[in-house]
Amino acid sequence: MVTIPVIDLTAFTNGNTIIRQTVIKQIYQACHEIGFMYLQNSGISKDLIRQVFNHSKSFFNLPLEVKQKQAWSDEFSNTGYVGLERERVDPNKPGDLKEALNLGKQEAVEIDASILAFYDSCTELANTVLQAFALALSLPENFFITRHNQQNHTLRTLHYPPLQTPPKPGQLRAGEHSDYGSITLLFQDDVGGLEVQTASGEWILAPAIPDTVVVNTGDLMQRWTNDLFCSTKHRVMIPNDNRVNQSRYSIAFFCHPNDDTEIACLESCQKEQSPIYPPILAGEYLLSRLQATYGNS
Repeated sequence: MVTIPVIDLTAFTNGNTIIRQTVIKQIYQACHEIGFMYLQNSGISKDLIRQVFNHSKSFFNLPLEVKQKQAWSDEFSNTGYVGLERERVDPNKPGDLKEALNLGKQEAVEIDASILAFYDSCTELANTVLQAFALALSLPENFFITRHNQQNHTLRTLHYPPLQTPPKPGQLRAGEHSDYGSITLLFQDDVGGLEVQTASGEWILAPAIPDTVVVNTGDLMQRWTNDLFCSTKHRVMIPNDNRVNQSRYSIAFFCHPNDDTEIACLESCQKEQSPIYPPILAGEYLLSRLQATYGNS
């Protein structure tokens, strides 16, 4: 039975060389085998996380017409409000039973001090993870950090409303998909529903573990590493118990490289096989995935 590992980040940030190397190996193994891990001691305060969840609930409780005023003005801008069923992360299935608010760094600045502080804290955590990735892949420790320094990240607050009517055939709270960028940080409440697909095709639960952050690798990291790190399919299921009558809230921080970064197979990842993917600019890849997700809905 595959399980998602729980890794203590303080052993990397504060440990000696031997302890740090142990954590680097744990992170490499998690990214290579399942593409998901839980991080303990992330450095982001519980109070700040609670503030952002409260801010998210307040926003999603607003009347729809108010939320729609913040809807995406440009279809592929990747910022603004996304209404219920507007997004279809699995293009073969009906629209997802969720609504979302996507914020870039500038939007975080404009909304609230706690949102900006959270965005900055997530950026700092992501950089720590990227540093560990670089060391795990025999690269200079700032290799990935310098290629993410324009902070093209997206902070996304998500609300999965209670179901008032039966779902359409095949409809989920979030359809089966992989993430587009390099890494994702996920904060979830205790309602649950997140499932992760293992290499054998089995779906396993990824429940909320108190005081942890879920981290998964995305498509661009998989391309960069020539499939050494896997971008794993995941989904959010509709509960089959009374939780179907509850709202589910989560917060995702999508870490994306600078748009002009060329994502090409790393030399240290070519030992076992030649490059699988052609080079692509990070910004071009993101746009292609957004078009696939929103262009036909």
